[in-house]
Amino acid sequence: MSQPLCTLPAKHNLANIMLNENTNPFKLFDRVTRFVFGIMLFFIMLGIIVGVARLFLNLSGLLFNPDITSQYFHIISEVLTLFILIELSRSLVDYFSEHRLRLTFIVDAGIVFVLREIMIKLFEHNITAEEIYALSTLLFVLGSLRIGSVLVFQREKAMHSESAYRLSEKQVKEVA
Repeated sequence: MSQPLCTLPAKHNLANIMLNENTNPFKLFDRVTRFVFGIMLFFIMLGIIVGVARLFLNLSGLLFNPDITSQYFHIISEVLTLFILIELSRSLVDYFSEHRLRLTFIVDAGIVFVLREIMIKLFEHNITAEEIYALSTLLFVLGSLRIGSVLVFQREKAMHSESAYRLSEKQVKEVA
C-alpha cells in the first residue's frame, strides 16, 4: 500500500483554499471592480465640480459678450454635459449600493447625450436629413429601452412584494 507524499488535513485541500474568503476569486473580482469604479466615480465627480465652476465663470461672458446667442448656447451645452456626467455617476453609485447596473440611468445618459448633439447641430445649422433620421431612430430605440426597463423593474418589484407577502402569511399560519 503506497502512502501519499503529502498528507494535508481536510481543511487545507485545494477546494477549501479556493473558497477561502481571502483567496476567493469572486471576492477579489468584487474588490477590484469596486476600486476601479471608485476611481471612475472620483474623476466623474471631479469633472462635475470643475464643470460647475467653469459654468459659473462663463456667466460673466454672457453679460459682457455682444454675441449673446452663441454664449447662451455654449452654457446650455455645458449644462447638458453636466447632466450626462451626473447620470453616469448615479449609475456608478447605484452599482455600489445594489451591485448591479440599472439600465434606466445608462439609457437616460444616452438620451441626454443624443439630445445634446441634436441641439448643437440644429443650432449650428449643420445637420443633414440622414443625420436627423438616424438620431431620431436612435432616440426612439433609447426611449423604447427606457420604457421597457421601467416596466420590467415594476414587474420585478411587484413579484418581489407578492412573494414577501406570501412568505409573511405562511409565517403567521405557522405561529398560529
